Amino acid sequence: MAAVRPGLGRVVPGSSILFLCDMQEKFRHTLYFPQIVSVAARMLKVARLLDVPVVLTEQYPQGLGPTVPELGAKGLQPRPKTCFSMVPVVQHELDARPQLRSVLLCGLETQASRTLVLPGVAGLALTSFCAQHTALDLLDQGLQVHVVVDACTSRSQVDRLVALSRMRQSGAFLSTSEGLILQLVGDAAHPQFKEIQKIIKEPTPDSGLLGLFHGQNPLFR
Repeated sequence: MAAVRPGLGRVVPGSSILFLCDMQEKFRHTLYFPQIVSVAARMLKVARLLDVPVVLTEQYPQGLGPTVPELGAKGLQPRPKTCFSMVPVVQHELDARPQLRSVLLCGLETQASRTLVLPGVAGLALTSFCAQHTALDLLDQGLQVHVVVDACTSRSQVDRLVALSRMRQSGAFLSTSEGLILQLVGDAAHPQFKEIQKIIKEPTPDSGLLGLFHGQNPLFR
């Protein structure tokens, strides 16, 4: 069988991992937060059905709170971090999986411009580029990154649009949750297909994506 060309961006369960980035209580004000978490939750359900490994991070949980319960991440051990990328705190997970080729990335903030004030650093504002920094770090390691566009958001649509464009320019694939789920399952004869079909039959909530592409936005040409 011919080898799959890396540029095609195919995903299969045995060489994929799901990254869930910083969906925490203090981010509830973020644009389309409930919709993003809902889509990420269905990605998590599918990952569990297909035995795709999952990693979950929390940005400075002492100040920004725990992961929101509606994500359905019970049983996952969140990795606390202050770094603006997920990669340093999950690097051992990547190293332990030599077969890994694809990372499916959900979370916030996409670009992200979240201002943090850390204790003991009076008045110091840190700009957190969590999803974007994670994508760039993964690409730098030669991994394929699939940004789940309907499971990623920012505090403004401008930041979200430019971040998605920036990641695409750097080599990340932009995909919808349903597109990735169907790639992962691969065949209607799959033993888990009926369970997965129940998940994708539920309409994906509107997360404002159509507005980003309106008028053939030049950033996505």
